[in-house]
Amino acid sequence: MSEAKTLPAITTSRLVLRMLTEDDCDAVYRIFSDPDVMRFWSCEPYTDKAQADELIRNCKAGFDSREFFQWGIANAEDDKIIGTCTLYALDKKNLRSEIGFALARPYWGKGYMHETLEALFAFAFEPLGMHRIEADVDPRNERCIATLEKLGFQREGYMRERWFVAGERQDSVFYGLLHADWLAAAPEQPRADASNA
Repeated sequence: MSEAKTLPAITTSRLVLRMLTEDDCDAVYRIFSDPDVMRFWSCEPYTDKAQADELIRNCKAGFDSREFFQWGIANAEDDKIIGTCTLYALDKKNLRSEIGFALARPYWGKGYMHETLEALFAFAFEPLGMHRIEADVDPRNERCIATLEKLGFQREGYMRERWFVAGERQDSVFYGLLHADWLAAAPEQPRADASNA
């Protein structure tokens, strides 16, 4: 990764996790302006396409500085962006990172995020050599919690009124996944298929 000039693409059976480009601005805006998608985020829905442009620019800058890695989740058939996933707060000394992800509402309930995260974690634990991945989740976000627990995450703590978004105090539940947890939950995990890694 230290020599890579672009974010490695990661492929699954139905998806390609890839670098976002300017051409993805409309899709990114549709995702992040949807109040249902953003209901449990720590920020409000987008109200201007300039915010999507800024996110795409920040993704490139984040990769260049190796501060965070954010992929667009593209449908393998038409390369249309249907979501994003992120490894951020990268701690190289302790081999730890946090995750974030969003998926367009029409794709909920079809296993796309589970498929995405399987590939992302395989990449994080193998090529990147992470030891621990963390997730900060609103306790009301039952879909997210179910996905994380199915992938082996363990609940580790509850933080009251941690976020203040759109005039509302939001609690957080903290989840952690160790490399050993990942292997125990799915010992036959395939290796990440990433290009430019």
